[in-house]
Amino acid sequence: MLLMSGSLASTWLLTCIPGLNQLGQIPTNMLLAFLDTFGSGCALQGMLTIGLVCGFVGALFDIYVFYSFRTQKGN
Repeated sequence: MLLMSGSLASTWLLTCIPGLNQLGQIPTNMLLAFLDTFGSGCALQGMLTIGLVCGFVGALFDIYVFYSFRTQKGN
């Protein structure tokens, strides 16, 4: 979520600089469209969905590593 928020903030800041409007507006719109896809039309929901899924996958990976370490230690 921090990566997405940072990307949105940095591209939005580019739109505030005169002469760089187009350079910042295009990536901002593309990123918002990407987040809208995962959030049923809402960028904030898309960001939360991606964050929750990444957290869940990370937790599953930690569980797998913990189980794998315990079974190797027992042998």
